[in-house]
Amino acid sequence: MEILRVENLSKFYGTGEAQVNALNGVSFSVRQGEFVAIIGPSGSGKSTLLHMVGGVDIPSAGKVYIDGTDIYSLKEDALAIFRRRQIGLVYQFYNLLPVLNVEENLSLPMLLDGRKVDKTQLDAMTRALGLEQRLKHLPSQLSGGQQQKVGIGRALLPSPAIVLADEPTGNLDSKSGGEIISLLRQLHDERRQTLIIITHDESIALTADRIIALEDGLIVKDEVIRQ
Repeated sequence: MEILRVENLSKFYGTGEAQVNALNGVSFSVRQGEFVAIIGPSGSGKSTLLHMVGGVDIPSAGKVYIDGTDIYSLKEDALAIFRRRQIGLVYQFYNLLPVLNVEENLSLPMLLDGRKVDKTQLDAMTRALGLEQRLKHLPSQLSGGQQQKVGIGRALLPSPAIVLADEPTGNLDSKSGGEIISLLRQLHDERRQTLIIITHDESIALTADRIIALEDGLIVKDEVIRQ
């Protein structure tokens, strides 16, 4: 079953001779439960693509369908609700609220959506993340790897249609980064969660099921590496 379809997606900045084509007519689809890595050098358009798939940057042209919904046909308020419910985002710099503890940061998307947090699901997630003893800790009391685990749990807990991770190891040392990639792979395998990772690191990309490579705003490779 197709969960994501991107059609002729483009993003232009500036006009005339000064125009920069960050993304130029990109099209692809992702099946439900697939783990996809999008790779490319700096300036290739991969982060621009992620932001448009994530509903946070409006494309210059093209469409993004998530679970059958043309997300940019939605009005601003409706898009914000859809994004909160159906798109989980994992950021390079964690984006945790410093005044909230681990439990509160994990629960935040559901509380903002007016949904009650299922204690059983929350407990299962914290065990999977290895954070059972850290629930009352503030982000400043956690290591970088632990903060990123909170970011992953926050993205997964609402059971979104897709989870997008933007360079999730980019702010971590190699040991912590390896633990985060292993955790993402484990959670994907256990939950069959559709996962798209942006990375410039080919070794990280090789942990995915499929690799899409971008250069100069264009797809230059789309390869399935495991079924």
